[in-house]
Amino acid sequence: QVQLVESGGGLVQPGGSLRLSCAASGRIFSIYVMGWYRQAPGKQRELVARITSGGNTYYADSVQGRFAISRDNAKNSVYLQMNSLKPEDTAVYYCNIHPPENRWWGQGTQVTVSS
Repeated sequence: QVQLVESGGGLVQPGGSLRLSCAASGRIFSIYVMGWYRQAPGKQRELVARITSGGNTYYADSVQGRFAISRDNAKNSVYLQMNSLKPEDTAVYYCNIHPPENRWWGQGTQVTVSS
């Protein structure tokens, strides 16, 4: 049984920053490619960033240069540092492996960017 618990979301003004955290349990975390995904109201869930076990990263064009994904295998955790936030970044953010395992979606954490 795998549990993924996201935290760190909140309300922030445009241009602000947030750091999301994801704590994983139940499996050998370090072998997986981990991803951050988001789902805005009325839209499909999309991949925001992913990171391999060795630390190689990929970012969606919409967040390139503003977001940074990292992981701490010793803590079974993955993080998303979000800077220069825009209203269009408003969404529920989730972590999962990449490609995602549908059984492992957590509750997500809400990020709202608004003045």
